[in-house]
Amino acid sequence: MFSGKHYIAGEWIDGPDTFQADNPATGGKLPTKFYNSTTQIVDQAVIAADRCAEEFASMLPAKRAEFLRAIADEIDARGEEITEIGNLESALPAARLTGEHGRTVGQLRFFADWIEEGSWLEARIETAQPDRQPLPKPDIRVMNKALGPVGVFGASNFPLAFSTAGGDTASALAAGCPVVLKGHPAHPGTAELVALAIAAAIQKTDMPKGVFSLIQGGGNEVGQALVSHPLIKAVGFTGSTKGGRALFDIAVSRPEPIPFYGELGSNNPVFLLPKLMGDKASDLAKGWVASLTMGVGQFCTNPGLLIALKGADLETFVDKAVSELGQIDGMAMLTDRVSGAYHDITDAMTKHGKVTCVLKRRDSDGKFDGSPAIFRITAADWQANPELAEEMFGPAGIIVECESVDEMLALSSSLIGQLTATIHMADGDADLANALRPALEKCAGRILINGWPTGVEVCHSMVHGGPYPASTDSRSTSVGSLAIKRFVRPVSYQSFPDALLPDAIKDGNPLNILRLVDGKWQMPA
Repeated sequence: MFSGKHYIAGEWIDGPDTFQADNPATGGKLPTKFYNSTTQIVDQAVIAADRCAEEFASMLPAKRAEFLRAIADEIDARGEEITEIGNLESALPAARLTGEHGRTVGQLRFFADWIEEGSWLEARIETAQPDRQPLPKPDIRVMNKALGPVGVFGASNFPLAFSTAGGDTASALAAGCPVVLKGHPAHPGTAELVALAIAAAIQKTDMPKGVFSLIQGGGNEVGQALVSHPLIKAVGFTGSTKGGRALFDIAVSRPEPIPFYGELGSNNPVFLLPKLMGDKASDLAKGWVASLTMGVGQFCTNPGLLIALKGADLETFVDKAVSELGQIDGMAMLTDRVSGAYHDITDAMTKHGKVTCVLKRRDSDGKFDGSPAIFRITAADWQANPELAEEMFGPAGIIVECESVDEMLALSSSLIGQLTATIHMADGDADLANALRPALEKCAGRILINGWPTGVEVCHSMVHGGPYPASTDSRSTSVGSLAIKRFVRPVSYQSFPDALLPDAIKDGNPLNILRLVDGKWQMPA
């Protein structure tokens, strides 16, 4: 079923040795052997990407849109196979993988529509004013251009939507950047099947062969070689704070520093305001537990930090949460490493002198177990122990109890960077919610009212990013149409004859896109 090889610029090649993926449900190894990569293979893939970068970037957006839609179609054609191997490699249920499949092909088609629409080019034209005094004004035009070859790292927790043909790959290809993908070693079979889909789309739409390559295995040395390669112009990464920070440091310390768009760690605080808690404490507990344990807590938007006022309503909430969690069995986590890290941090929390362990089990059946856990601490002790803000990647949460509204507001102002922050409120909580908002705007990329953060809509107004350590660049997003801006830069053209200009900024608007001309927006015909 699998070759186990790397896909490098249209060719399937082997490597010096092999590795096997784990079966998280059993704790054993899956039978297929995949070749490890080398720094030489990285170099081969990046050079091929660079050779076709200008050709790919110069294509009409409609041609790249055709390519993105073809990838989606080819993934759809392999849907059952992808779900089957994805389940074996990740222990994620078929329903979850089917949903992730839909999101993956949906965002490919979303970006296809977006680049055809054209406004992402941000075309702006200021025509010459030769008679202007005291000096004439030249003709100046600007538009976005692709950066060049992009390195992308597959994520462990999303074998499809944040991996081979996931959001980073989709937005980079949409922008006109060839992609070299470092597959996650936890799901190499899934990566190969999706790479086969991309390879078929390349052939179907007559794309240059170097536009996509898949590199498997190879460990840290290979990942570091990809980030440090002088022809790579940007990197997309989803993973741990430690691993992401190490790669970020390489990216920014190169002779030519490059943007590194890393999505790292977040515990996604949830504020339960008092008026709503008085009526809905039990319902809120049920909602929190469902969100906390979704996907065994292995979502980057997992609500692992909950903040509420001390009192009877909080006790009702805690009792209900413990009751609900007590009915949830431990499930297999993505990898042995993820499970081990989860238990290391929850064990450390249990032993922390300022933390109360409300619930913690550990099932020992040979699987990469992820049993739920709840901890509790006062706001004063939370503030005094900043190490407790570390993400617990798994189905664990910590409840912080505040003595007063003022203490809750003070805590909100001390939060580190987050992907999301949530307020649960009733009408009578509006003043407190409004007082919380400025602090949450400073620390989070997305703020929710009366919802749960697990689940990220792919749309034009989504921001999936936030201040460090949530991500390495709070000005960007890895989800939604704004993601394309990570892989382009503006280029200004002064006094160019029309024939030499890119199509987007030629006279006559040959691409028929929205443009700003002499300070006025011109709608396409």
